[in-house]
Order: sequence, then structure tokens, then C-alpha cells
Amino acid sequence: MNARGVVLAGVGGQGVVLASAVLAEAALQSGYEVKQSEVHGMAQRGGAVVSHIRYGEAVASPVVPLSSADVLAGFEWAEALRWMPYLRPGGALVVDARRIVPPGACRDHRRWGVPYPPLDPTTIAGRTGEVLLIDATGIASELGNAKAANSVVMGAVSRFLDLSDAAWEKAIARFVPPRTVDLNIEAFHAGQGADTLDPADIPELGLDPLPERHYHIDVNEEWCKDCGICPSICPEFCLALDDAHRLVVVDEEACTGCRLCEVLCPDFAIRITAPVEARGGAR
Repeated sequence: MNARGVVLAGVGGQGVVLASAVLAEAALQSGYEVKQSEVHGMAQRGGAVVSHIRYGEAVASPVVPLSSADVLAGFEWAEALRWMPYLRPGGALVVDARRIVPPGACRDHRRWGVPYPPLDPTTIAGRTGEVLLIDATGIASELGNAKAANSVVMGAVSRFLDLSDAAWEKAIARFVPPRTVDLNIEAFHAGQGADTLDPADIPELGLDPLPERHYHIDVNEEWCKDCGICPSICPEFCLALDDAHRLVVVDEEACTGCRLCEVLCPDFAIRITAPVEARGGAR
């Protein structure tokens, strides 16, 4: 058979890399040659994660060319749209209805006001074949663990691939934590039978403001070397370098607790905390 291509796309923390390993192993268990490629350098910082898997009797390259993927699996709607150019005409799109707003893209985290791409498969009519929009996160939560959403997605993906259930189950058992094998296999089979959602039944994103919380920005001046990373990435412009090139907090009230500065600081010199009164009273 000609090599088949699958692209998995999502956000760091959704288990995209694990799902990719499971798919590659299921193809190996089925006797195919497999090549895999992934990009996840910013995965731990809320960045995009994408993995390419190709399998067949002979596979020359691990990268799925543009307009050639048989299946595109989106673990998040916006990431699915981002990688649509890789899907071949008539290919299948499987996507979790979960929507994740990147912290660095939001101008005000207390209220998401920037339009999120409409969660409506009709907007991509003509660019794909079958579209399977499922509530993978909700299904996994009902089974007992929302982290098994990636197994639900892969169950849905399996509908469009020529790999046996036995091969999938062996692959899942090899890669997921031992205590979660049964749960993930159950989630996989739930994904195989998941119904397509009606976008009209999915609530709009961010119409109501989040509760206002005031955060404190604590800078350890002894550790900070004033590298300039945090003021350059703060989405609310809370931080700046003064004329002496020293880090200063210029607008603490604007801080929404996204913690990008805390996560990206190479010297662990910043800590973001909510005041005690904003956390519900004294400890």
C-alpha cells in the first residue's frame, strides 16, 4: 500500500506526543513500516504541538507533505484550523470541541474579547471530507479522567485507518501509565462510537467576564539579571526596563495571573501570587 499520513495537532499538555507514539506503535503492531516526526519545543509553555506519522509497506520520509494527510486530528479547534493545509482533498478531520485561549494572545484575561474562530465545520466546507467534531474532553471526564481525552480522539481517528483494535490496545497498554490502561482503552472505544456534535449545542466562548482577581508581582532583585524577557512577553505590559536597564513593575493592577513571566524567567526571579483576600480569606 502507499504510505498513509496522519497529522496530530494540539497544545502542550493535551497528550499529543503520547497519542502520536500510540498511533506509530499500532501501525508497527500491524506490520507496517512507520516514520514519525514531531515539533513540541514550546509545549510546556502553552505552545502548539504537532506530530506527523506516516506508515505503509515502505516509507521514505517522516513528514506528511502539504495536502496529503489522510486524517488530521485536532485536539483543539484553532489548532485543527491551523493545520488544515496538510489535509488532502477528501481527507477526514477529527477534532475535539475543546477551545484553549493562548495566554500570550489575550489582551485581557479577565474577559476574552478577541474573536475565537467559530466552532462550525461548515466554515471549512469543501476543504475536507468527513468532519467528526466530538466532545472528547467531556467523554473522558465522564469516564473518570479528562486527561484520557487524547485516547478518545485516537478512537475517533481509528475509524479512518486500517489498523485493528488489538493493535491499538497493545499500543495503548505499552505507552500509558499502567494504572490507567483500562481507562484509556475504554476511552479509545468511546471515541470510536462518539457522535458528531451540533455546533449550535456548544456555548459561545467567553461571553461572560471571569471574576476579577488582583495579582501581586514579586521580583527577586538578587536573582534577576534584567535580561528583558519578561517585559517583552507580558501581554498586559505590567513590566518594563527602566532607563538604567533594571526591571520594574509598572502596572501591577493589570496583571491577570497568566504567569508567562514566571514560566519563562530563566532565573526563577519572578513569582505571581494572588492576594489572600482574592483567594477566599486567610489561610
